Amino acid sequence: MAVAEGAGSQVKSAVRTVELLEFFAGRPGMHSLAAVQESVGYPKSSLYMLLRTLVELGWIETDATGTRYGIGVRALLVGTSYIDGDEVVAAARPTLDRLSDETSETIHMARLDGTNVVYLATRQSQHYLRPFTRVGRRLPAHSTSLGKALLATYTDEQVRKLLPETLEPLTEHTHTDREKLIEELAVIREQGYAVDREENTLGLRCFGIAIPYRTPARDAVSCSVPVARLTPGHEQMIKDTLFDARDRLLLATRPL
Repeated sequence: MAVAEGAGSQVKSAVRTVELLEFFAGRPGMHSLAAVQESVGYPKSSLYMLLRTLVELGWIETDATGTRYGIGVRALLVGTSYIDGDEVVAAARPTLDRLSDETSETIHMARLDGTNVVYLATRQSQHYLRPFTRVGRRLPAHSTSLGKALLATYTDEQVRKLLPETLEPLTEHTHTDREKLIEELAVIREQGYAVDREENTLGLRCFGIAIPYRTPARDAVSCSVPVARLTPGHEQMIKDTLFDARDRLLLATRPL
């Protein structure tokens, strides 16, 4: 019985450690012990001991006073190793470079993770006016062209199980009704690409397409353009280039 209790305690500690790291990963900056405790709900004494252990190991950092906490450098090492070792990301690099050259706009590759998309690769536009997204950033799938392109590869019932009825608005244009989003997903399936119409960032339009090397799709690529610079001709060129990129990525990832 003592062994079972010990094993259970170890699992509980592991779960709390992961949840704590995810808390800091999703909230940049430094946070007080009280703020962390209010969010995660752990007993303050055990939370403090867990934080101190993670500080000693380099997963969490403190400020000069030692009373505020933030994500540590070791978390970055783990994140970059995931991307560096991913075969799909490696296979996609030449196509992402080509997309960037052909469109002169910002290119993203992202992976669906639950109800979010996580950015795995970015090619920045050379224009002065351009969007900025960090590799590793997480955004709600329903608010991005990448996410909507991926959700469209799921059935309506699968989407209903995945997403809540009411969706978080990021801008005034974001879908907040799951059923309205599902209606748009039907259009996306028919036309083969998704459009983010300032649903994630005001002033920015994005076009996304899923990479169908598995079903449902896991990864997608997108092209982001400031609305002020988007013309009908430029938009059509971006769509055509994305379709070409999808075919290239399907060939590149087929052996994986």
